[in-house]
Amino acid sequence: MLFVEEPIGVTETAQVPQQRGEQLLDAAVRYAEERHWDVFPGTWLEAVEGVERCSCGDTGCAAAGAHPTRPDWAGQATGSAAAARRMWSKQPTSSILLPTGRTFDAIDVPESAGFLALARMERMALTLGPVTCTPDRRMLFFVLPGAAAKAPDLVRNLGWDADTIDLVGRGDGHYVAAPPTRLGGRGAVQWARRPTPANRWLPDAEELISPLAYACAREAADAKARLS
Repeated sequence: MLFVEEPIGVTETAQVPQQRGEQLLDAAVRYAEERHWDVFPGTWLEAVEGVERCSCGDTGCAAAGAHPTRPDWAGQATGSAAAARRMWSKQPTSSILLPTGRTFDAIDVPESAGFLALARMERMALTLGPVTCTPDRRMLFFVLPGAAAKAPDLVRNLGWDADTIDLVGRGDGHYVAAPPTRLGGRGAVQWARRPTPANRWLPDAEELISPLAYACAREAADAKARLS
């Protein structure tokens, strides 16, 4: 199989893989072929005078090497493995971007809250979809489409405000970076929960929102206490 499950926390200590062109091309093709996810190539990192910079040319790029190259990126995305191979063959070091709101949405939370929620979900024996960790210390939980629109009300029903506790839904019109895409010099996006045949069927937002919101609220309260 392409993906193998790994234990909670492994991404905290795992070594960052090199972003070789063949790894990116192979991963993009397999995401389309085996998971039926739409993919599209984003920017890439270039070495300029010994410094890695985004191919967009902006020296202050906030998402260096991992954002769309054109405004019509949504129409560029494809679920065809053959088309993905052609696109990455043209620029093998392009980042792998996945549009949300199609085959999945993502619930984006701080990494510390994400690991806390994962541990709680394990104890609750909840069904999980794939989960990524990003170098800017965020975790993204893949769920059924529609989650982004429902998340604010679901969190509000639990007694919190999604913005206040830093829980973000990513749905239609958004995208996420997929492993092994690198973000500037900060490292690579990695799987905290890899795609496997066992998690092909994604959970609905309602199934995960309680432990995620609780963990985010707890982390937000702890951060506030540290500042006081």
